[in-house]
Amino acid sequence: MHSDVAISVKNLTKTYRIFGHPGDRIKQALTFGRMRFHREFTALKDVSFEIKKGETVGIIGRNGAGKSTLLQLICGILKATGGSVQVNGRIVALLELGAGFNPEFTGRENVYFQGALMGFTKAQMDKRFDEITDFAEIGEFMEQPVRTYSSGMFVRLAFATAMHLNPEVLVVDEALAVGDAGFQKKCFDRIDSVRTRGGVVLLVSHSMEQIAHHCDRVILLEGGTVVFTGKPPEAIHRYMGLFNDPRGQEQASQRVPDLSTDDKLIHRPNYNPAETRWGDRACTILDACLVQNGIEDPPLVILGARTEIKLWSTCHFDSEKLVFGLAIKSRTGAMVLATNSRFLLGPGEPLKQVAGSMLCTSFFFTPFFEPGDYLVSIGVTSEMGTGLVAHDRRYDSLILNLRAPQPNDENANASLSCRIDVIQAPATIDR
Repeated sequence: MHSDVAISVKNLTKTYRIFGHPGDRIKQALTFGRMRFHREFTALKDVSFEIKKGETVGIIGRNGAGKSTLLQLICGILKATGGSVQVNGRIVALLELGAGFNPEFTGRENVYFQGALMGFTKAQMDKRFDEITDFAEIGEFMEQPVRTYSSGMFVRLAFATAMHLNPEVLVVDEALAVGDAGFQKKCFDRIDSVRTRGGVVLLVSHSMEQIAHHCDRVILLEGGTVVFTGKPPEAIHRYMGLFNDPRGQEQASQRVPDLSTDDKLIHRPNYNPAETRWGDRACTILDACLVQNGIEDPPLVILGARTEIKLWSTCHFDSEKLVFGLAIKSRTGAMVLATNSRFLLGPGEPLKQVAGSMLCTSFFFTPFFEPGDYLVSIGVTSEMGTGLVAHDRRYDSLILNLRAPQPNDENANASLSCRIDVIQAPATIDR
């Protein structure tokens, strides 16, 4: 394995024996394997990939695709049926909430216990303990048995302990799903620091926003095999295709139109070239802009003044039950506004759009955040029986530069109310 490779997986296969009855195990043992009382289930089949130092790699797939099995093989928890796994560096895993914690031990005792398992001395853990306590923010519960902890306290302590054991390879399997937004932000800052210092992060999550924002590369598993490895937007699109198209992601990919010549958003002065975009593109967002005091694309947005975010969308197929979404977050990742048309319009006639038509959707709100730069995400989905189907999600697509009002600024107020207007737009976008 080359020195710049942190994880090397070659032809990895894991097969389980499934017995119909507990007694069948004894029967098979007594016949010395000459008679078969089980069936085999292959969770992973011939999986191969390499991860280099300094990468954050996401692993996505539907339930039962083999994600957790793969991580357990990488961590050495399971033994492979075939193939090999090589890991270069100290590996720390958060595979399950509170895994490895003794419920009868206090938080303090579990911190030292986890450190001992990783080869740290008591003196080394003494130096880290205060930092772990500050990060976990569970106060006096550090001295209480962890069986008394809430799920949120569990994950705080587990993550704080793991991150202060200096992992060179960090494996996270949905462990942050129960954390609040503020704690998740703090955790992902630490995760990014692992990559910055040359470590590797393996992240399994059903949150495509997390995958899109934090991963350099994504591995898509389906039926125990790798069906795609590449950049997050394409991987997410193929993943969504597994749900949206019963024939699989290959057919779903074929219906994505080439919109590079129609996309006017990329020419806006507030456009963020680092945006992440995914969806099946059955309906697409072709343009969007900020409007304040009747001015499109203002270089500065005034705090406390009525603001509009306008977006134009077109559908390539007849679409029903459309949902338009808006989210605004700070540069540090703190969400300050998140809403959608379903919430704002309430129950009633759902939004529809026929193929080839265009809609102009406007979100009106009054920003009353701290002055500074904010990132705007927009998207369009459809309500289906299985949930929301993403058509076009443009993550961090616009930059909103908010400044405090000057003494002569008018119409400033402290409201954060939000409303939406949706109108049929002309066939072309007038700007």
